[in-house]
Amino acid sequence: MKRRAFIAGLGGAAAWPLTARAQQAERMRRVGMLTGIADDDAQNEARNVAFLQELQKLGWTEGRNVRIEMRAGAGNPATIRKYAAELVALEPDVIVGSGATPVGLLLEATHTVPIVFAAVVDPMGAGFIEKLSRPGGNATGFMEFDYSLSGKWLELLKQVAPNVMQVAVLRDTSSSASSAGVGQFAVIQAVAPSLGVEVSTINAGDVRQMDRALAAFARESNVGIIVTAGAATVVHRDVIISLAARYKLPAIYFERTYIAGGGLISYGPNVVAQFRQAASYVDRILKGEKPADLPVQAPTKYELVINLKTAKALGLSVPQSLLSRADEVIE
Repeated sequence: MKRRAFIAGLGGAAAWPLTARAQQAERMRRVGMLTGIADDDAQNEARNVAFLQELQKLGWTEGRNVRIEMRAGAGNPATIRKYAAELVALEPDVIVGSGATPVGLLLEATHTVPIVFAAVVDPMGAGFIEKLSRPGGNATGFMEFDYSLSGKWLELLKQVAPNVMQVAVLRDTSSSASSAGVGQFAVIQAVAPSLGVEVSTINAGDVRQMDRALAAFARESNVGIIVTAGAATVVHRDVIISLAARYKLPAIYFERTYIAGGGLISYGPNVVAQFRQAASYVDRILKGEKPADLPVQAPTKYELVINLKTAKALGLSVPQSLLSRADEVIE
């Protein structure tokens, strides 16, 4: 979605006549937004809409007192790096970064411009902050989830597909996501023995290699997969869903978007809600507060989403006990 069409689609004061805007005496502020996924990705659009709507509620309207500069890297680290430098050069009042790679590259580009992040799994492990309660530098924001969530994925996969004895964990092994990938896998690995499951890993960064690895893994009996959070698993979301269907692999994902796209089951945070929260931090920074003093927050609620059509295609019968706990069931 292009920036101008996107802003107009909000239906707010972005469409005010120029004369009305000219009457406003408020200082124009500039907010940058950088994501690692594609500009027209439905997930990206939903996050941006939530952010800008909340910003409007807080009194910040595009074209009146704030100018929004959006950039989307479409999974290309070189492009993300270029856009990070470009946004910093604009000298914005604050930049919103989505995902570990964009935030890491923004922090390489500036130690002074305030950064509010969302959808970052391990900001302290990645070196973005000093501690959760007082980040200490020029970045703060919202963790995607606590590592303990990762163990729940294996438990839920066993509930929906009890015959699974071997699980491949798809993870992003790029340098920007290495700490998050290791942390998620460590929790899964710790839980596996108690569930009688053997776990292994597959790199989600290269589509061809991932396809070959999943094809070979699927030839084993009683197998399933866990898709962990990372830039590669987000960028290759549709491919991963398609491969899981092709090889008839029961799979659990970290976010609802995968289930809406045909995945089996997910358990994770409402990331769109994190972008509403990010707007509140942007508001506070624009009003004078410092990122170093704003605590990094973790989700307080996680959502369970199940796709019954996909379960049927895999020959699985979802237990009623699991269905009753679900926040959403897609039929």
